[in-house]
Amino acid sequence: MSTSKLTLNLVEGSISFDFTPEAAKKLQSAIAELIQQLKSAAAKTAAGTSGKPTPQKPTEYQYIGDVFLEVFCNPNIWPSPFAAKLLITLRDERIRITTEAELTRVYDDINQYLDQV
Repeated sequence: MSTSKLTLNLVEGSISFDFTPEAAKKLQSAIAELIQQLKSAAAKTAAGTSGKPTPQKPTEYQYIGDVFLEVFCNPNIWPSPFAAKLLITLRDERIRITTEAELTRVYDDINQYLDQV
């Protein structure tokens, strides 16, 4: 299983770690599905659909390799994909980082990574 560095641009700064193309494709798919959920909810709100919106399942992604990566987003609290943020946890036996990143920025980072590998 080959790995190369994935760089995620955060709100402030960035983080790079070893990641496989297969894992990147799975994360890309999970984020694309989340974006569609958010677009659909935003379209219903813009159309003025009455009633309480249907709660959506949160997106949770985990990768275990050289590092443990967890990506979480509750789509019920964001009005659109452009406003949404992901909670990212990255850890190994020496360090743990938990931070937020913009959904669309992470999606672009993953696409760029996949274009390069």
